[in-house]
Amino acid sequence: MSKKKLFTTKQLEKLSAEEIIDKLQHENYSLLETFGAGKLRREMVPVGKICNTAINYFFGTTGPKNNVEKHNTAARRKLVKVLSKITPGDYSEMPKDSKNGLVIGFNHPSLGEIARILTMKIDIMGDKPMYFPVNLPWYEALAPNYDRIRRLGIVITPTITPSTWKKMGLKEGTKIYEIGKRLKRDFRNIYTNISHDGLASGGVVFVAPSATRQATVFKNKDVYDKKEEIIPTMSMLALKLYIDPKMECDFLPMAVLPPKDYKKGLNFHKKYRLIPGKKMTAKEIRKEYFKVENPKRLEGFDYDFHERIANELPKRFWY
Repeated sequence: MSKKKLFTTKQLEKLSAEEIIDKLQHENYSLLETFGAGKLRREMVPVGKICNTAINYFFGTTGPKNNVEKHNTAARRKLVKVLSKITPGDYSEMPKDSKNGLVIGFNHPSLGEIARILTMKIDIMGDKPMYFPVNLPWYEALAPNYDRIRRLGIVITPTITPSTWKKMGLKEGTKIYEIGKRLKRDFRNIYTNISHDGLASGGVVFVAPSATRQATVFKNKDVYDKKEEIIPTMSMLALKLYIDPKMECDFLPMAVLPPKDYKKGLNFHKKYRLIPGKKMTAKEIRKEYFKVENPKRLEGFDYDFHERIANELPKRFWY
């Protein structure tokens, strides 16, 4: 891979977020390197290489290559077969079908659950499109293979999490800070719009509410005891989705139980469990949390969602 290209300030001021994403995918640009946060990108390079090599293998060793639809299906089947062996997971309790679109929020102790979630989705949810907000360092590692990832039925969109934003260390008041702030907002809006359209068509959106890898469902005991705020990842998504009165997507908490001796990486050949919590239906959410017209926030939604994840796990994973 050739050296990453840097955006000029003029480019970043002129280009839309969509155009910047296209350059990340197809022209070998890096926002993180441009922002002086190349270390964050490079930390994800090894995982990106593994993922990209695997994706190329699944497409390169299946056929028929003269029929795109059949080729995609064959690659997905091979993906499930191989990943089930090297990144095993038990998802036997997960619902196999859903009439409505489905938002699945999960605790995020490692990178390992991503492979198990992918296997589960393709295996039991078939060709339903899957939408995944991906933290910018990971997105940049996967972006060169975006088109093939999409052919697997997976649509990834970049996001800048609070943790990554802090690590980027952009100096407040500078031009580059304001550009970063705008892109952070615009990436989030792109993700919300794509999620809306996908869910309206019966798709599945996967979200890690913690917006970072952490061992527990609640960040700490103070959050569990309601002394600190929870990052409103789930409630902000619900608020924006349900602005559309026709939206009928449901929210499903999913507990990730990693193996006993897991690390923060992929944990090859070690079995995870993906355990569904009690689903929140669109009707229930509207009745319980939309108690005023045009609410600015959904009081209690994030805590209740986190709690439903925690209830499926041993207490050591609560906080």
